[in-house]
Amino acid sequence: MTLGPSVRIITKSHINRTFKLYHLTSCVEDVKSLSCFQATTFASIASHLGPEPIGIRSAYNLFEKSSRRDLLEYNSLLFDYSRNERNQEALNLFVGMRRSGLLVDGSTISCVLKVCGCLLDQVGGRQVHCLCIKCGFVEDVSVATSLVDMYMKTDDTGDGRKVFDEMGERNVVSWTSLLAGYAQNGLNDQALRLFSQMHVEGVKPNPFTLAAIFGALADHGMIEKGVQVHSIVIKSGFESSLFVCNSLISMYSKSGMVRDARAVFDSMENRNAVTWNGMVAAYVTNGLDLEAFKMFHWMRLAGENLTQMIFATLIKLCASIKELGFARQLHCRLLKCGFGLDQNIRTALMVVYNKCTEMDDAFKMFSSMQGVQSVVTWTAMINGFLQNGVMEQAVHLFCQMSRVGVRPNHYTYSTILMAQPSISVFQVHAQVVKTNYEKSPTVGTALLDAYVKIGMVEEAAKVFDLIDEKDIVAWSAMLAGYAKIGETERSVKIFLQLAKEGCTPNEFTFSSVIHACAAPIAAVEQGKQFHALSIKSRLNNALCVSSALITMYAKRGNIESANKVFKRQGERDLVSWNSMISGFAQHGHGKKALEVFADLQTQQLEMDGITFIGVISACTHAGLVDEGQRYFNMMVNDHNIFPKMEHYSCMVDLYSRAGMLEKAMDLINGMPSPASATVWRTLLAACRVPRNLELGKLAAEKLISLKPQDSAAYVLLSNIYAAAGNWQERAKVRKLMDERKVKKEAGYSWIEVKNKTYSFLAGDLSHPLSERIYSKLEELNVRLRDMGYQADTNYVLHDVEEEHKVAILSQHSERLAIAFGLIATSLGAPIQIVKNLRVCGDCHNVIKLISKIEGRDIIVRDSSRFHHFKGGLCSCGDYW
Repeated sequence: MTLGPSVRIITKSHINRTFKLYHLTSCVEDVKSLSCFQATTFASIASHLGPEPIGIRSAYNLFEKSSRRDLLEYNSLLFDYSRNERNQEALNLFVGMRRSGLLVDGSTISCVLKVCGCLLDQVGGRQVHCLCIKCGFVEDVSVATSLVDMYMKTDDTGDGRKVFDEMGERNVVSWTSLLAGYAQNGLNDQALRLFSQMHVEGVKPNPFTLAAIFGALADHGMIEKGVQVHSIVIKSGFESSLFVCNSLISMYSKSGMVRDARAVFDSMENRNAVTWNGMVAAYVTNGLDLEAFKMFHWMRLAGENLTQMIFATLIKLCASIKELGFARQLHCRLLKCGFGLDQNIRTALMVVYNKCTEMDDAFKMFSSMQGVQSVVTWTAMINGFLQNGVMEQAVHLFCQMSRVGVRPNHYTYSTILMAQPSISVFQVHAQVVKTNYEKSPTVGTALLDAYVKIGMVEEAAKVFDLIDEKDIVAWSAMLAGYAKIGETERSVKIFLQLAKEGCTPNEFTFSSVIHACAAPIAAVEQGKQFHALSIKSRLNNALCVSSALITMYAKRGNIESANKVFKRQGERDLVSWNSMISGFAQHGHGKKALEVFADLQTQQLEMDGITFIGVISACTHAGLVDEGQRYFNMMVNDHNIFPKMEHYSCMVDLYSRAGMLEKAMDLINGMPSPASATVWRTLLAACRVPRNLELGKLAAEKLISLKPQDSAAYVLLSNIYAAAGNWQERAKVRKLMDERKVKKEAGYSWIEVKNKTYSFLAGDLSHPLSERIYSKLEELNVRLRDMGYQADTNYVLHDVEEEHKVAILSQHSERLAIAFGLIATSLGAPIQIVKNLRVCGDCHNVIKLISKIEGRDIIVRDSSRFHHFKGGLCSCGDYW
């Protein structure tokens, strides 16, 4: 140990004699006789002996009693304060030095700049910078390097770079300070450029340089460059550096390259607790839970001491896999090791107990932290209640948190917003605005998602506009909100905007925008374009994207493409299976839907109610009454799924389409709860064909009582009267509609031509090509009559002349759309239209004949299902 101008070897006996002398002199009133050398010796020894009162406090007491203080004494104590992280006291000591008029040197300045950086005190750091310029210390490479480090730590990367650029001499520490500063501030591109420049200028990196660049490469997702830098490590002989190897393990694990991380680990001759923890964390991060446990076991066999960090990692692992037994063992071990009182460890244990539904233990852990509970622990406990479905308790805890003076942070607000409807989104929003968290990406995203869930998408859009630095999660949430309400154009606009602003879409973004393209009025080509983009981004095989593609293609009339995507899926979740079953059902391929269901039964997947809605719908559209009834019973008896109203509605539809109205009515009477409007509407629609006035009137009354403003009840009932020729009763129903100001939904048909969508009403004359459209219809009518077609005027439910009825039928919206498609598309191209109401029987016959006359495939999606017309036949087999 060097003390003063001479070298002295200090032994245990020296220390004992010195402290005996100190205790003797401390009892004497006048200790000013202590020499400078003695005071410095005392201070240095005392500061190295340990914690207060023996350690640094004793050093400071001796220093204060010395009358002859010089720069060496001041610097010695200053360094001791800095080493012991007593930064504020170090800064106060420096101020005292300046007030005493003592001249400082470069070592003093370097130490104080380090202290300012640790305190994030840029104002103090700038004042010291001014002193450097005044005293000429900026030429000192050590001082200049400390200045760079101070500016980087206080988030002023611009001034840090300026100081670096003005340095006359630089060493590897200077370069490393700037590079590490860039990495710490998230400026990974600048860090990488600086590392390249360093290499060009021939400055060899040290272990700290390499650790900083590995961190930047991992965060930037540039693993290829990371591998190149790894080769530099080997070339430079740093592969045995513990610090470098630990950084390499971290980089490879963050990049998902666990095998490479393990290779580095296995090659290390020496390992410390950070190494072992890094390897365990690598397995945990990449979902290799069993390997993580094995690594922990080997760590114990190697005799490595357990650290607080390794406990935290393992407890998080227990939380993710809900391993309660091992978590309890760790808890016991923690208490033995003395880590049990640590707040972070307690919070981690609380999370485990919450996830393992041990709410009592979690709350005990929370309560045991009384007085030291931070916003993190409060938030974790609130989240635990929410995960276990105890919404009211979560809200109560959130309110209590505010009462005891703990201010919520962005995680708290994001968490409590999941407690809807137990908490009002408006009240939380008011608090968010009050505490100035509205612009936070996490809080803003949670808020807009909450508004989307309650159907207030415009409010969600206002919140979205206020978010600073929108991340991909915020963009995706807003896009999903528009997709949910069928706003395809706005969804696409959001997608294009996020791409323009340099935000890279992820699998959830693609999933949402593809779902938006499944809307009936969306352009057909848009979905295909996003499919192509997902392939280009290598995200098309992501499960949520491929499932969305199946749904989109099925809903857009391309069941073949949907089936191709389904067959290419490497793995399938229940959403994929359900989408394919429902898709085949909607397209009238009942047997194919049931084949997919049979394949699903061989998988180890638990079915849900949506699965059986698809299966029963497939039976409904194919007229498979017995099979539908069998699957309904299977759902209840074999899979213990309690039937919901949607299932009863499907069964009523199954019986009604087959003309089994009495059986449908028996099912309704036997339901455990009153039938919904959908059930009565289904039954009412089925009463028209057999002209069952009595049952139709009952269904209409029930429907009107549930939904007085639903036009379907009045229209369907009036249609039944019209079909039966009871025009007087029909007129009464229509009059009732007028009195109640109920408006009938107009029948529209849409067709997309050259990425533009055109809509038609019955008898529409608004289209610029109307003259050509009606001319084409006349031409078709002539050819239809030549084939023996006669209009079925039973589908015209108006009391008018027969000739007028024929004219009305010939101008239905779907016929206008098809005629436009025939003149606006190339010869032989398929035509696809969408109609918001059900296709009438006469139009159905006509479209079959048109498909044969024109040699075109015609796909019609009505309110009930898809019809694929080809060569004079329809995929529904005339059963719809």
